Amino acid sequence: MLTGKLARVAALLGLVLAVGLVDSLNPSTVAPALYLAAGAGAGAGRSMLAFAAGAFAVYAGGGLVLVLGPGRALLSHRPQPHTVHLLELCLGAALVAVAVVLWLVRDHVARHAARNQGRVTERAPFLLGAVIMAAELPTALPYFAVLAAVADSGRSAVEEILLVLLFNVMFVAPLLAIAAIRALAGTRGRAALERSRQRLDRHAGVIAPALVLAIAVVLLVIGGAGL
Repeated sequence: MLTGKLARVAALLGLVLAVGLVDSLNPSTVAPALYLAAGAGAGAGRSMLAFAAGAFAVYAGGGLVLVLGPGRALLSHRPQPHTVHLLELCLGAALVAVAVVLWLVRDHVARHAARNQGRVTERAPFLLGAVIMAAELPTALPYFAVLAAVADSGRSAVEEILLVLLFNVMFVAPLLAIAAIRALAGTRGRAALERSRQRLDRHAGVIAPALVLAIAVVLLVIGGAGL
């Protein structure tokens, strides 16, 4: 019996680690992290950590609410695939509208980016990470699968909390790795990153709507194909 319990714990732990690592390879978080890493000066490292903290706070907070709070009931009534695909279509359509708005104000975005080169605050990256994960949480199906497994595991509340936190540590691991690489980069490496950041800033007015539109197209294609 003890062997069976250990096997179940090991399987649950392996699920948390594996899905957390795979889910961490998310362009929605890795791409902004690379952009922040290309910032000028020591503030880039703080921005990276703030961005990771924002993503961690929202993703972990949402997971804990679902596992421990009133959202636990939702895990036992997971939406049907048809509902998920409809939600993907709605999100995709909303992001198309956002992309259009960003395109219309692209000149303002480019001027704002140029004015703020080298001036990175700690609040904005934290909010950026939080907003990105808040937008992705409703369709985070792999995360929901892990949360459902944790909620149904019969573990204590403390163990469930630790498992959710462990998943989210794995999720932000690539962001922390990027921050570490940025901190350890030599003078030439930092100069190259900063030049890349300046080029990105000059084209921010076009890049931002293009990225949002690309995400919208992916959601629309996945949602449409699923229906």
